Amino acid sequence: MIAATGLGLVAAPLGLVSSALSAHASPDGTKVVISEVYGGGGNSGATLKSDFIELYNPTETAISLSGKSVQYRSSAGGAPTSGSRGVFELTGSIPAESHWLIKAADGAGGTTDLPTADATSDFTMSGSGGQVYLANQAGALTLAEGSVVDNQAVIDLVGYGTSTKTFETTPTATTSNTTSAARDSTGTDIDDNKADFTLGAPDPENSGGGGGPEEPPPADPVDRTIPEIQGSGDASPIVDTLVTTTGVVTAAYPTGGFDGFYLQTPGSGDADPATSDGVFVYSPSETDEVEIGDNVSVTGPVKEFFGLTQVAARTDGVDVQTEVGAVKAAAVAYPDNDADRESLEGMLLDPQGDYTVTDNYSLNHYAEIGLASGTTTLRQPTDIARPGSAGYQAALEDIDARAVTLDDGASADFLRNEANQDIALPYLTSDRQIRVGAPVTFTEDVILDYRFGAWKFQPTDQLMGDEPAPAMFEDTRTAAPEAVGGDVQVGTFNVLNYFSTTGVDANCTSFYYDRDDNPITVNRCGEAGPRGAADDENLGRQQVKIVKAINALGVDVVSLEEIENSAAFGQPRDAALAHLVAALNEDIGRQVWEFVPSPATVPENEDVIRTAYIHKKSTIETVGPSEILDDPAFVNARQPLAQVFKPADGAEHQSFAVIANHFKSKGSGEPGDGDQGDGQGASNKARVAQAHALAGFADDFKESAGTEKVFLVGDFNSYTEEDPMHVLYDAGYTNLVKEDGDKSTYLFGGLVGSLDHVLANEAANEDVTGVDVWNINSVEPIALEYSRFNYNATNFYDQSPFRSSDHDPVVVGFTDAKVTPDMELSVKDREIQARKTKPVIEVSVTAPDQTVTGWVAIRRDGDVVDVNELRRGETSFRLERYDAPGEQTVEVEYLGSSKVARLTESITFRVVA
Repeated sequence: MIAATGLGLVAAPLGLVSSALSAHASPDGTKVVISEVYGGGGNSGATLKSDFIELYNPTETAISLSGKSVQYRSSAGGAPTSGSRGVFELTGSIPAESHWLIKAADGAGGTTDLPTADATSDFTMSGSGGQVYLANQAGALTLAEGSVVDNQAVIDLVGYGTSTKTFETTPTATTSNTTSAARDSTGTDIDDNKADFTLGAPDPENSGGGGGPEEPPPADPVDRTIPEIQGSGDASPIVDTLVTTTGVVTAAYPTGGFDGFYLQTPGSGDADPATSDGVFVYSPSETDEVEIGDNVSVTGPVKEFFGLTQVAARTDGVDVQTEVGAVKAAAVAYPDNDADRESLEGMLLDPQGDYTVTDNYSLNHYAEIGLASGTTTLRQPTDIARPGSAGYQAALEDIDARAVTLDDGASADFLRNEANQDIALPYLTSDRQIRVGAPVTFTEDVILDYRFGAWKFQPTDQLMGDEPAPAMFEDTRTAAPEAVGGDVQVGTFNVLNYFSTTGVDANCTSFYYDRDDNPITVNRCGEAGPRGAADDENLGRQQVKIVKAINALGVDVVSLEEIENSAAFGQPRDAALAHLVAALNEDIGRQVWEFVPSPATVPENEDVIRTAYIHKKSTIETVGPSEILDDPAFVNARQPLAQVFKPADGAEHQSFAVIANHFKSKGSGEPGDGDQGDGQGASNKARVAQAHALAGFADDFKESAGTEKVFLVGDFNSYTEEDPMHVLYDAGYTNLVKEDGDKSTYLFGGLVGSLDHVLANEAANEDVTGVDVWNINSVEPIALEYSRFNYNATNFYDQSPFRSSDHDPVVVGFTDAKVTPDMELSVKDREIQARKTKPVIEVSVTAPDQTVTGWVAIRRDGDVVDVNELRRGETSFRLERYDAPGEQTVEVEYLGSSKVARLTESITFRVVA
């Protein structure tokens, strides 16, 4: 069996795809498809010497390749030219129901040649990811970035592995030097590379049928026990041997796509702990004739199907026996290594110990729930440790040790398959939510299965929407954030592309659709089109959830990220912001919120999304205008927006600055700034430069605004321990979310972490009273999002704040009250003589329950003449002599501290002749 190396999950686009398949999808096998791609040939660990691309004609007639081409480019994209970005013109034709093998470049290693190729190209393919497309033209075809499923010049497309640029819906799992991405044998194509392709050992086949594993010669079956079939390694020791074995049916899947059942040795004992007592039987024609509990005999060859050991039952190879036996589920904890999991592969289990939901992103797609053994979720390694550190490696090992998927006993696609959209989704119901972080209690036995590159718990039959689940999930929702205390509360919230300009308003033509073909969200609308709701009806659905969330935050100021920059659509820059504020106030029933107007000067070539502020009029007022950092570092991101606030009718010393941020995303990078494989994603250099620019801007803004407290807030697109965040830590900022420690704001690839942060400088941090991440979005199933409205027979949408975005809001409380001190001033000398005596002013500053520290300045004729530090609340100043007699006045100002307010007093004395 192939060992699982990770979760293998890839986040999909947030909106729905069209319920009608595109022009070049072929679910019924009516066109040539790309059937396998392999780029690890000749690399370290590879057996084959060469890369290859394999085509397949699933039809009953030959198909000409004249005028067509196969084109390849790396995962970074670009235009196909030659070599690693190549165009290979095709000739000849593919026979009916045959493959067509295209050899690519040789590597330096490997031991085995490819079968005789039907054609030879000069492509140098990547082993971990790239893009291969079969074009309906001979010349180069440059494709747009992102999901490409409606380009009529493309017959078929595979974005494999780390390809983040171009693919069908979602790319395949990440390939390696020893694995290829291969389509199933029917040639079915539903325009989803991840769903259509699975990883396994490369298996090239040419048009003559050469290259695949040879069929074993006819032979009489040999009797073998299930443990003998499984063996003690990761693959069966008797692959291709024709066997007969017996056991008890523990699970059966006549529907849902598995087309088989699980067979297990009777009893509860395990004579050899190193071998499994269960095995999968692939039997499409006879699975509906067996029932759980039947004792059966099975005859067929032993196979390894992408890592799953199975017996492929011959026609009439399943025989129900009269002998009676039973199986007792093994009550075991989930093993933390592949070897021990192998010894349980295919067996009936009663899972022991604690389990926690760690991923629900694929719940509405494939009805899968990511679990972690133990009481905690799986974390992004760079959220808890520096890249490359021992802690980082320990986090990776923790993922491999604890990750397992709870499946539904089927391979059905509930998101993009029209027929399945009309079937109620398993597990999730309108009154049963499955949130990341929720404790799990198993109520039924499950099968330990290996499928699609991951270890899984399968129910014993296909789970249907109206059936009880094999596990219960604790409800962990809260109606509001935890109390954070303080006199002022500030929040930050990424509002998921809130655009008051809809796709219909902008005449967009590409949308994601629900199951009734109604447009829901914008798919593509040019370089600068809107990115949110398709029309006003969907905007209303999106808006009400955001409004409910913001009004429940209980804060005075909110920074918003991913809100429309209305200037991009010929409107006032604040139009969308004003639209949202009006909705917030309407929900409350009075004029509570107002927005901070855009500054008079804004950068040129801004993004169509921006940052912004809203605040409660009765509690907070702005101090001066907002200011945007217009720096070259942010040419590919949203420029930071700074604003000073203070409590309504508050004193000057109560002011505080908030700087809202939305750094460059991790999804793509400029040349030289791609994904380095260190866990920090693409564009890390860009984010580091943005962090440096932000730190300098914050210092300058603080000084010019005359405030002490500075909060850096927003979506930094950087996990807690990544390089950009450490730039800010080194600049003197404390990450309040990190200090809180037990919550995260984002979910990606089955791992939680915080991309959204609130950082405080020293003065602000001293006054912080609490911080909370309100987990209303990232931990909730995406099925609840407005973008998934009416995609399934069960409509999960409601008007609650839950899943109002994909990021969670963060709130922080701090005190703005400072003690007002008392200042006593005296002149040391009773008589000050002109031109002779230097006056000495003695200063004492006191405040209740504390010794006052800080600095005192003295002014003479309006000019500062000296500054001294208080020692135990006292200091003194010796002034210069006065030339003429008369009454003199000087001002003494205590400059304040984080706990004590500023205070200015005057003292008058007489100078005599």
